[in-house]
Order: sequence, then C-alpha cells, then structure tokens
Amino acid sequence: MRVLRQFRMIFNAVRTHFSQIERDAGIGGAQLWALSEIAASDAMGVTDLSKALDIHQSTASNLVRALVERQLVTVVRRTDDRRATQLEITGQGREVLGGAPAPFKGVLPATLEQLDPALLERLEQDLAILLAALGGDDTSAKTPLAEL
Repeated sequence: MRVLRQFRMIFNAVRTHFSQIERDAGIGGAQLWALSEIAASDAMGVTDLSKALDIHQSTASNLVRALVERQLVTVVRRTDDRRATQLEITGQGREVLGGAPAPFKGVLPATLEQLDPALLERLEQDLAILLAALGGDDTSAKTPLAEL
C-alpha cells in the first residue's frame, strides 16, 4: 500500500502542475513544453520538436497545429530549402511563456533529469519489471503525460 500511495502522490503532483499550467498559461502542458522548445531553438522543424519532446511526429504535428491556431507559433518556409519549414514563436507565444509556471517540460521530466544517474538506472530497471508484470506495452511511451 505504501508504494501505491507513492504512485498516487506522483500522479497528483503531475496533475496539479498541469492544472496550474492550464490555469496560468491557458494552454495544456504538452503545448507549453513544445512552445518552450520552439522558443529556445533558432531553426526547429516538426521533426526536431518530436525528438526534443520524445513524442511521435504526428503528435508533434498536432501540437504545432494547435499552437498555430492560437497564434502562438508560425510556420515559415526555410530560405535554403523551400520544401522545409521552420517553427517560430510569436510575440503572443512569448507572453504565454512569460506567464506560465516552470518547469515548462513538467515536474516529472524535470525531476527525473535531476536524479543521480545510478538511481535513475535502478528506477528504470525496477519500472521495467513492474511494466512487464502489468503486461504493459509501449504504445503510450511516446504520448505526452499531459495527454494521458
């Protein structure tokens, strides 16, 4: 029961942060993370974004589409290759980032990055055992936490 409580506490921390993002920034957690990655890059395309967030390219395309519709990002043709596009944050997008709570990538990814590598490796091995016992598959492995 103690381990179950720990999972509940982790899920609650993640959910609370995503709720705060939506309340303060007006966009979802995955959109905020994508927006922050676009803002930090000079020449990011959708493929680059999918790699940065470790998500499927189709999921990244959907995130970009939502950000473009909200006028937080623009898609421009690259000058060196007219077939390729580049994502650029708009002034409105920068305002959203300025009012959003950190960490932009979410509390769980940010916390995992801070863990000692040996601890993180043990955690990965233990979670692999748990996933195997659950019969879990990897179909959701590249789905942003905010969309689960």
